[in-house]
Amino acid sequence: METRPYISWQLVGDFMTATFEKLGVPHEEAKLCSDVLMESDRRGIESHGCNRFKAIYVDRILEGIQNPITNFEIVRETPTTAVVDGHDGMGMVVGVKSMQMAIDKAKVYGLGMVAARNSTHYGIAGYYVTMATKQGMIGITGTNARPSIAPTFGVENMLGTNPLTVGFPTDEEFPFVLDCATSITQRGKIEYYARTGKDTPKGMVIGQDGTAMTDSKQILSDLTKGTAALAPLGGIGEELAGYKGYGYATVVEILSAALQAGSYLKLLNGISETGEKVPYHLGHFFLAIDPEAFLGLDSFKKTTGDILRALRSSKRAPGEDRIYTAGEKEYLCWLDRKDKGVPIGESVQKEFIRIRDQFDLPFHFPFED
Repeated sequence: METRPYISWQLVGDFMTATFEKLGVPHEEAKLCSDVLMESDRRGIESHGCNRFKAIYVDRILEGIQNPITNFEIVRETPTTAVVDGHDGMGMVVGVKSMQMAIDKAKVYGLGMVAARNSTHYGIAGYYVTMATKQGMIGITGTNARPSIAPTFGVENMLGTNPLTVGFPTDEEFPFVLDCATSITQRGKIEYYARTGKDTPKGMVIGQDGTAMTDSKQILSDLTKGTAALAPLGGIGEELAGYKGYGYATVVEILSAALQAGSYLKLLNGISETGEKVPYHLGHFFLAIDPEAFLGLDSFKKTTGDILRALRSSKRAPGEDRIYTAGEKEYLCWLDRKDKGVPIGESVQKEFIRIRDQFDLPFHFPFED
């Protein structure tokens, strides 16, 4: 049962937008960045929502390693492709502009792909593929990130959590959206464990001695120092097929760097040789596919819906109430939260108050009463 207080979507959105504006982000782009963050909370994926507002965005702008104004430069373009440079601006702005460019190309030519370099954390990857599904398109995106994952049989963090995210329009009330990291967990989840005083489950993180780590705060420190690493999807070693997650993480790394001549692996550490914080220079890719270029959108949506319904109606394991398909739990979470608002825990409450007071913003939150 939820015990955290809820804050209206309007209040949270207005507050984050006002904060971004104070930091120099233009108004419309500030609203967009706030919407991407709230979309994560709408779906119940709290590791990428308001929990990360301060640490990932506010602090990085204040530290000078992320630019509040996004210089979105088209480096090269063809009718179906483009390479863009975000110049270390707001990753959400780079993401929305890039995905819309891919969608616009797909509307004309059936397929569109955009590769971005020198970007920053772009929030929940599912936001961008959902942009595509809302416009009747298949959407695919991925991004590299600061090193977190060790290769199979290794202990050094080399690859980012590197999500490979896919969205399909369906004939149901919600699209199919598979949005997950190629690691067994992600840094944001461990940050959430640390904020809430919880240990990280055993088997998700490997130390330099090859043993599993569980102390969440220590893991975050050691990940930054490079003395701990996340296991790839599947788990540590080969027995549970961790090599599959390792392989997919590498695919995302290549597509996020090689097409756009961008940074990769240890170059994404965010730390200079002298130990100073520097921009991350992340890369992303965005692919849009128009089903109309095949046998039509309606046909695609129906077949996709039939597949998903067949999966959900298949025989359940003993004791299980239902089977879900990707995007369904997130849709149900939105139905539950749309009128309630955003649940805000104590640590984020304190962050909101500190940010408000720091920038002298005219906001009062219900949890202060």
